[in-house]
Amino acid sequence: MRKTFLHIKDYQIDEAEKIITSVNQSSEKELLIWNIDLLKKGTPSNTIYGYNKTSTHIGNVLRLIQIGDQYLLHDKTKDSLAYQKYQEALEQSISIKDSSLVCFSTRKIIELLYKNRKVKNLFSKYFEIYQEYTSNNSDKATLEFLKTTVNASLLQKEHIANYKEIIPIVKKSNNRYIEGKIYLLIGVNFAHFKKKNDSALYYYKKSLKLFKNIPYNYAKIEMFGINTNIGITYTNNNEHKKANKYFQKALKIKLPKNNFLKQSKLSSLLSINYKNLKKYDSAFFYNNQFIKYSDSLNEYKKAITLNELETKYQTEKKEKQIIQLLNTNLKSEASRIRNRNLLIGSLFVLIVATIIALLIHKNTKRKQRIAEQERELEIQKTEKLLKEQELTAIDAMISGQEKERQRLANDLHDNLGSTLATVKLHFQHLRNNKDNPKIKNIEELYSKTDNLLEEAYQKVRTIAHEKNSGVMAHQGLLPAIKNLAKKASNGKHLQIEVQGYGLEERLDNTLEISIFRIIQELITNIIKHADATEIQISLTNHDSLLNIIVEDNGKGFDAKILPEKDGMGLATIEKRIEHLEGTFEIDSTINKGTNIIINIPI
Repeated sequence: MRKTFLHIKDYQIDEAEKIITSVNQSSEKELLIWNIDLLKKGTPSNTIYGYNKTSTHIGNVLRLIQIGDQYLLHDKTKDSLAYQKYQEALEQSISIKDSSLVCFSTRKIIELLYKNRKVKNLFSKYFEIYQEYTSNNSDKATLEFLKTTVNASLLQKEHIANYKEIIPIVKKSNNRYIEGKIYLLIGVNFAHFKKKNDSALYYYKKSLKLFKNIPYNYAKIEMFGINTNIGITYTNNNEHKKANKYFQKALKIKLPKNNFLKQSKLSSLLSINYKNLKKYDSAFFYNNQFIKYSDSLNEYKKAITLNELETKYQTEKKEKQIIQLLNTNLKSEASRIRNRNLLIGSLFVLIVATIIALLIHKNTKRKQRIAEQERELEIQKTEKLLKEQELTAIDAMISGQEKERQRLANDLHDNLGSTLATVKLHFQHLRNNKDNPKIKNIEELYSKTDNLLEEAYQKVRTIAHEKNSGVMAHQGLLPAIKNLAKKASNGKHLQIEVQGYGLEERLDNTLEISIFRIIQELITNIIKHADATEIQISLTNHDSLLNIIVEDNGKGFDAKILPEKDGMGLATIEKRIEHLEGTFEIDSTINKGTNIIINIPI
């Protein structure tokens, strides 16, 4: 049972289903199947609120968590009851010192607190518990992900570097759900805080690539959000056809029942996008869909409110009847009618007040949407201005390069050219008069010629030193690698993408050259040996540490047994990195590609 539970905890549904047949206890097996259905379908078939002990400790803890989950599934207002059951599960897990159950229970509590934002000061307490009982890569990856996500939400600041630091840990844990969520949130950070749409799209698509191979409900819900975010990003880039493609993909994903808010938002985005495409019939259709889902959302909320009122009314009515039956001094008929009318009148006033409140809320939301659209227009104007500034900077760079070439030509012509011309005249004079005894000071002429040659040699060295102080003397590390990637890319056969963070300032020139040569050698190895079609290179400078990740989708190899020919040059690369006091790690799977992670102190 424990192995099945561990697979469920790490969202590894296929592996859990393969071994669930080995569970003998019927009640424990029922619990495991319920949790699998929760992840696969989002709506388990059976509902159990009563607590019945099972024959194992793990079964008892999972039963408490199941009851808490069901409170949230069937009634969002019962979050306090769910919290109580999760807390009971945590206390039992601690009492039996089961680290996996402690981490699972604590994760449920943190996720509940995060969704409701009610008790911010409790996060640190539960993070400390989680940290104390973390015993494997999967729990460590989940903890770091939760801490970063909570801090990002509470502080409302960009956390790209923090998320990137977690990626190597997550890859070791093989938790595809957490890895996909990290890529998604990095994309959101780039879009929201950095306004870098290309970087946002890169990470959105990495996340989508992971989730689209998971055919279960929890992944489909994530894919709805990712496709919607990609569509919004393309809209911000004025690529409305591409945006429409991803909005339509989101539209095809079946959401849980009564999820009117997401459907309303998507319909609004589609309406605006079709308007940008000048397809006004479709824009009108999805605007009507937006109104329909918005009305349905309001009706759904109103129905919940009215249901609560009706329940309260019926309860009060029954209590009143009981009191009337027990009361020997019955009130007069006129007094009873008056009380009934008063109750009906109060209920009517309450309902009218509720409807008015809903209308006010709807009007407020409409104003907020208009304000949001105005903000988006301002963002687009700002992005256009930044693009114009970028083009101006490129023109300035090209102009500077032309000036540098002109300066070099002038140096060669004015300095080196004149010196060599003088040397040539001296040699012609010596050659023409070598046998003429009348010529005096021949040795002095030889000495001057030798000095001129030495002067020419020193000028050549000076010019070469100025132009070749490093392979990237005027570019910098990141532009040089991007240029290398552009040259090495080969249409449909090989695409190389380069992402950099924190490399605005230049590194030491010798270090830049060493890193450039290492990446150049890795790309050469992939082209020669991996049969890859995609290479992704990520460079991150954070806290005096340069993190380099080189990923490919090639045929991979067994990293424990390096291939022949000195490991395709990997041994040489590793020696270079050791010389730089860095670390070098290979994560390769046959037929699934290779990840190389390098950390170099700077």
